[in-house]
Amino acid sequence: MSTQELDIDTEELIKETAKKIFFGEGRFKATTQEIADAAGVNRTLINYYFRSRDNLFEIVFEDAQKKEKDMGEQIIFSDLPFHQKIEKYLDLFFEQAKKYPYLEIYMVTQMNQGSCFKDSEAMNRMLDKFYLEIALEMEKGNIHKMRPEQFLLNMISLTSFPVSMRPLLQENMGISDESYDAIIDERKEIIMNTLFK
Repeated sequence: MSTQELDIDTEELIKETAKKIFFGEGRFKATTQEIADAAGVNRTLINYYFRSRDNLFEIVFEDAQKKEKDMGEQIIFSDLPFHQKIEKYLDLFFEQAKKYPYLEIYMVTQMNQGSCFKDSEAMNRMLDKFYLEIALEMEKGNIHKMRPEQFLLNMISLTSFPVSMRPLLQENMGISDESYDAIIDERKEIIMNTLFK
């Protein structure tokens, strides 16, 4: 293995470990030493590749944001029927939510600070296409008539709320991790039945 390949592998290992710690475990204030220990690397390598913990955090978050945007574009601009697009989105969303349960919480925090989705042109293209498809589905009678924004708000609320509020809901409802995972597994069918006639 070349030095360049080793560098890329080490850099990716650190990024994936940081992502797991930040968004998988919810340890947003983890130190570079904790990240290095979890990755099995020397702490100085984090500074070598990323300069600081905050910079690493920002890079990992931007990467997660880009993947989410790319996933949205891939689904919305696909040739799949609308119903299947929503199913695919739900599958990918809940898969990611299981792997990174604290990502949604962090994204909301960053949005409040004005740090999310800086590419408004791309977002507007996606929303225009999505709203058009929602309107067409309403005309076909597949979903109840409402403003397309209301359909999107319903979908986001039904998906994001149980994920972003998980710690609070589990505590207040006395639900174990395993039981809550089972509830999340049931969400797709419930959401599809709620959104579609």
